[in-house]
Amino acid sequence: MSRQLPVIPGRDPAFLPLADDRMYWPVQRAWAQVAVREGFQAVVGNPIERTIFQLWKSGVPGRNIVEHMGLPRRAVERDLNNKLIIHVNPRDLVRIRDWRQLPKRQRPPISAFIWSGDWDLRRGDLRYGSRYRFISDLVLNRNDLTQSDAFYRYKAYIDKGRPWSSHHLGIFLDSEERILAYLRVYLSFIDDMKRNGFDQDRGKDELGVVVSRCGRLIKINRGLHRLAMAQYLGLPTVPVKVKAVHREWWQKVTQNTHGAEALERVVEALQHCQPETESGPLDPEQTPENFMWPSRKS
Repeated sequence: MSRQLPVIPGRDPAFLPLADDRMYWPVQRAWAQVAVREGFQAVVGNPIERTIFQLWKSGVPGRNIVEHMGLPRRAVERDLNNKLIIHVNPRDLVRIRDWRQLPKRQRPPISAFIWSGDWDLRRGDLRYGSRYRFISDLVLNRNDLTQSDAFYRYKAYIDKGRPWSSHHLGIFLDSEERILAYLRVYLSFIDDMKRNGFDQDRGKDELGVVVSRCGRLIKINRGLHRLAMAQYLGLPTVPVKVKAVHREWWQKVTQNTHGAEALERVVEALQHCQPETESGPLDPEQTPENFMWPSRKS
């Protein structure tokens, strides 16, 4: 007897026909972990962060310690909300933070809004990243997806006896038909974006960015498939949300102000931030300079 897979938050309805009841328990375990983590955050973490943030914002003694710790990111996001959203040309947003060879102790905490360190000097190039290659490969082979690199890659998992699966989506690609159906879902996303533009509410992740010490926008690992689609299609703009800023930029912008005044200065300065297009001095690898975007798809 087939079992009804639990509702998966953020899963696009387009993936429902691929839902497989063999993924029932992996999905249950994955989302039980999410529920526990989010429940703890809602009951314990969020109230503490809100209290700390409001104390900093009201100017009580000790606010410098809170700022030194980086300010609680979620509390800043709740306070500023849409003021953290910037509209940029997706083809300009080509640099992503690259921490693959950076020890964890040197990585900034994702719970903080202000990040210290040299993380912004280590960048990857999204034009040569796996998501853009995946999207452009599908479009190139849309008339025969069996010729796509993606099809060969997923087929190789089957041939090795280890079909690819996703407990986040509840799918199990154990046949060529399922692989093709999965790839067609992404083609449908591309076609929908071509017809209707970028839908900010579609997808489980916002297009997150961080601000470097120089005030440039660098992508983080959220919403990369949708960004790759927008880049391939040549959309004029997409909304991105600032998730963190470099401490040096924060200090330069806030000019020793604190609380509401500091946040107002940050919001104003964010509107002048542009995507980082250049490589960084600590990049793990160099990429070719002769990249050409396809013609814009109208």
